[in-house]
Amino acid sequence: QVQLVESGGGLVQPGGSLRLSCAASRSLSSINRMGWYRQAPGKERELVAIITSGNITTYADSVKGRFTISRDNAKNTVYLQMNSLRPEDTAVYYCVASRTWVSWGKGTLVTVSS
Repeated sequence: QVQLVESGGGLVQPGGSLRLSCAASRSLSSINRMGWYRQAPGKERELVAIITSGNITTYADSVKGRFTISRDNAKNTVYLQMNSLRPEDTAVYYCVASRTWVSWGKGTLVTVSS
């Protein structure tokens, strides 16, 4: 499996931007899919974005056009660029990696509030 460490969360005003990072403990080339999920207070964890080893991306409808997922294989890191943030984007954001197994990070809190 792989260890994942998220960073980049914080407090931002509505309309602002944040970039989350997920550093993996092994080469991304050996991982089929990496992505981001989020869990808001009182809600179930939901998919935000996925990127495959072939750089195919998938986004939740709620973030299309605002969020961008990318990967830097040289740095073993996946990013989530979040623009035009809304209060409803407030959540703990989790990085996930999968192959024949699934590994999760511990999460980073994003709070969108004025």
